[in-house]
Amino acid sequence: MQSQFYDRQPFEVPFEVNSGMLNPVSSLMDADNAAIEAASTNETTRFHTHFESCMEMYADAETVAKYLDTHHGWFCRCAHPMQVEPLGENGYALVIGRFGAFGYEVEPKIGLELLPRDQGVYRVRTVPVPNYGTPGYDVDYESAMTLVEVPADRFAPHQVSAITYVEWHLDLSVYIQFPKFIHKLPKSVIQNTGDRLLAQIVRQVSKSLTPKVQEDFHTSLGLPVPKKAKKRANG
Repeated sequence: MQSQFYDRQPFEVPFEVNSGMLNPVSSLMDADNAAIEAASTNETTRFHTHFESCMEMYADAETVAKYLDTHHGWFCRCAHPMQVEPLGENGYALVIGRFGAFGYEVEPKIGLELLPRDQGVYRVRTVPVPNYGTPGYDVDYESAMTLVEVPADRFAPHQVSAITYVEWHLDLSVYIQFPKFIHKLPKSVIQNTGDRLLAQIVRQVSKSLTPKVQEDFHTSLGLPVPKKAKKRANG
């Protein structure tokens, strides 16, 4: 099986989220909006992003699989500084951080279940967090991860005999019931900003989590840590 990431070509992120999008857009909201009722409407807006990433591991696929299978040992360590709590046998409740746009902020907390390996594929899905009601939003997280082993090449350290690419694909949708004042903005502005902000959040989490997992894995085996992960994202 040939890895799509094996050619070592860098991926180009198709856009960058302007930091100004994280602040209220005063040019689109007049002074009267301060008096608009803050209650949410029944209208739900869906934001979506697709993300693909790859972790390069200096070991054979079976060694990497054994590490991933024991996620109780590494997941909480590597997810820090995100708040993580164990949730059942294979699940975790995560508080990702506080994000917002147009003066509206949420601090998403989601439950994720890391399903056992099935025919070489690892899947992660959303699960309910007990005794927690999402305040005006819902999350649908579906990812699949596969291992692709290739012979070590001239770029690898001399003591490495095999490289395994941990490739994963994520489809993430977030459904939000905004306060009424948000709907005073053009729908296209809300949609585009939300999609880009969601993509930015995923990139930030991946940028933090991926190198920590790589370091944790390689350090535990006394192996050198790869310098950089490869990634790409699109809405």
